[in-house]
Amino acid sequence: MPMEKSPISAFNRIIGVPAAYVAIRFYLSFMRIRVDREHLLFNHLQQGGKVIVAFWHQRFFGAIGYVKKFSVLAPSVIISKSRDGELISRAAIRLGIRPVRGSSSRGGKEALAAMVADLSLHPAAIHAVDGPRGPKGTVKAGVIRMAQLSQAAIFPLYISAERAWVTRSWDRFLIPKPFSRILIRWDDPIFIPTTITPESFEAVRLDLENRLIRGHAADDLNWGWGKSL
Repeated sequence: MPMEKSPISAFNRIIGVPAAYVAIRFYLSFMRIRVDREHLLFNHLQQGGKVIVAFWHQRFFGAIGYVKKFSVLAPSVIISKSRDGELISRAAIRLGIRPVRGSSSRGGKEALAAMVADLSLHPAAIHAVDGPRGPKGTVKAGVIRMAQLSQAAIFPLYISAERAWVTRSWDRFLIPKPFSRILIRWDDPIFIPTTITPESFEAVRLDLENRLIRGHAADDLNWGWGKSL
């Protein structure tokens, strides 16, 4: 039986990650979540389609509790091979998410190939389209290529909060405040043909980017935010 690399890693595995998971789920239980247009996703899945859920890295905290609903699908997600990635992977598994270890910034082709292979066997993946290091608000090409190769539909997902703290991280990460209302809204799917010109590829990437920018701006404005965060 292999030994733990250090007492700290053993603590994180046995106590740290489970405790953090319970604490986050407890914290999120004070949020009031409303979901719009979820039927779009389920209709596509019921027809035998595959999906890639596309979202901003900045927003995912508000949807952690909602993700548990999809554990029956066991969606996959790219998580880095770093030590921090190992902890995140353990937390993801508790939410019913299957980690595919890799990096979109280092060895991106390897991670992309692993996700495409995974989608050939499973119906769903989730993908932070500007992660893990940004730039903020820019959709990277990987999600478009992933959809093209797997023939999974891209479903833009908008996550907005009535009240939130904004951190100083590269993406200005949002942490919804206790008792805030959260809106989770699905948009129409985007389908990528198997054969596509470079110009059309870029047009699709830009369309997804604009949808995410405009969709969040509209939902944020309904809460009274002056501009999209």
